[in-house]
Amino acid sequence: MPSDSTVLDRLYATIIQRKADAPAGSYTTSLFAQGRPRIAQKVGEEAIEVVMASALGQNDRVVYESADVLYHLLVLLAAHDIAPDDVYRELERRMKP
Repeated sequence: MPSDSTVLDRLYATIIQRKADAPAGSYTTSLFAQGRPRIAQKVGEEAIEVVMASALGQNDRVVYESADVLYHLLVLLAAHDIAPDDVYRELERRMKP
């Protein structure tokens, strides 16, 4: 099972497909239907859950909730038509030589 950023790229491709096809019963489809404010709210809610799990020392929950944050963040990027590569480039720009 991949453990690097390629899984994020594959997940983003799936999210873009859900955005285009809007299959019934898809959670991703329902998020897009609710709009950017709701998607942004979900990113915030999941981030708070990561913080709480960290504060409680619950490493397994930190991993689980971090996955939720990353998923919802990718949905938010897709809602803004921003590719993860744009974020990767910004991170690269910030890295010190």
